[in-house]
Amino acid sequence: MSIPRDSLPNCKCPYKTIEEECSEREEATTEQLRIIKAHLPILLKRLSKIKDPRNPKKCKHKMTVIMIYGILTFVFQMSSRREANREMTRPMFIQNLLLYFPELKDLPHNDTLMRLLSKIEVDDIEAAHVELIRHFIRKKKFRRYLIENCYPIAIDGTQKFVRDAIWSEECLERKVKNGEDGKKKQYYVYVLEANLAFYNGMTIPLMSEILNYTQGDTDNSKQDCETKAFHRLADRLKKEFPRLKIMVLLDGLYPNGPVMEHCLKNKWQFMIVLKDGSLSNVWKEFEALKEFEEFNSLKMKWGNRRQFFQWVNEIEYTYGENDKKSVVLHVVVCEEVWKEVGSTGEIKVKTSKHAWISSEPLNQRNVNERCNLGARNRWGIETGILIEKHHGFCYEHCYSYNWNAMKGYHYLMRIGHLFIIIALYSECLMKKVKQLGLKGFIRFIKETLASPWLKHEMVIKRLNRNFQMRLA
Repeated sequence: MSIPRDSLPNCKCPYKTIEEECSEREEATTEQLRIIKAHLPILLKRLSKIKDPRNPKKCKHKMTVIMIYGILTFVFQMSSRREANREMTRPMFIQNLLLYFPELKDLPHNDTLMRLLSKIEVDDIEAAHVELIRHFIRKKKFRRYLIENCYPIAIDGTQKFVRDAIWSEECLERKVKNGEDGKKKQYYVYVLEANLAFYNGMTIPLMSEILNYTQGDTDNSKQDCETKAFHRLADRLKKEFPRLKIMVLLDGLYPNGPVMEHCLKNKWQFMIVLKDGSLSNVWKEFEALKEFEEFNSLKMKWGNRRQFFQWVNEIEYTYGENDKKSVVLHVVVCEEVWKEVGSTGEIKVKTSKHAWISSEPLNQRNVNERCNLGARNRWGIETGILIEKHHGFCYEHCYSYNWNAMKGYHYLMRIGHLFIIIALYSECLMKKVKQLGLKGFIRFIKETLASPWLKHEMVIKRLNRNFQMRLA
């Protein structure tokens, strides 16, 4: 799915009567929240196992209630704790929300959520997220979108936010220009994300590895980095999905021996971007051998692009101390040509070139699937991160200067995004999302919950009808 547009469409309201608008708002809101509620039990079963550090005699809200509230904060795209406190506690909002979540009799203050997140083991929140993904995989929800029978997992890093003052010992640091001659230190949070990236455009948040200064070699002034974080993330993925067939999709930072060795050790396939300046010996061997491999090429049309693939299999790449280690690689290059209409109406011919390292030998039967349906959809994770940053999820907002609570909010945000993705790809809501865009659709739901649009007896009828359909 492409990035949904930020603004609402430039057209008149499509509704002719008040009843028509009420009906559509009821249907969209009920379907959105029904989908969320249908999958909450799996999450709450895992979240309920988190040890509650609070005094039971002084607790007003159960931990599961606070967690539901935290997830809904991001489902409804509240930009800050203050906005969540202000908007979600409005009487009409609460009254309508109780139709779908009667357990939320009284919403907590967001500071209560922050204090809880600062004390609990927040990694268990992500464990609940992973458990929900595992449930989808067991139910074979994504079976039709696999690449060579593998689940495509894209991994990419991004900066979460930056400050000029050190607010936690775990922050990474760097020096940046300050004026013409001076430099100053910046302290930032960097996250390595792993998403399921399917060729239909659906990108599912899966797991996060938040870089930590203390994970680096502090004795030699070497802090944590994206490559080190990859190995930790790979170990966690293997532990959570030990028998799952996985194809890892990586960008140009990762074509190196230890990364490929780790993937092969985990019995994962991979497609890694190969830049022009990377692995010079591999490029030399590719250029020398491609002319002799007359059957290792394919011309095809993909969308509006004409593509020419060339590949060379079984190139040995040596690495490590004295080149004692080696791995066999398969390199493919895609050159493509297409036409675009320029700003002044003229037809422009565009060209591009892409290269990848494959863990499996390439042939005319699998090159399209591995490259066009697999490797190219690594962009899905970059699109997903942009959505989280600029389309309502406030990825770059801190929410708390307590490191543990900051991580907890991040994990809740990823669960909220997961629920939105599931809802957006439902048949009932897809048309509305295309009409309004992502932010417009969420705004549509928030407006409905905050105003007297919902007729309670009609909502209850819709919920009961949906329940009976599931039983049937």
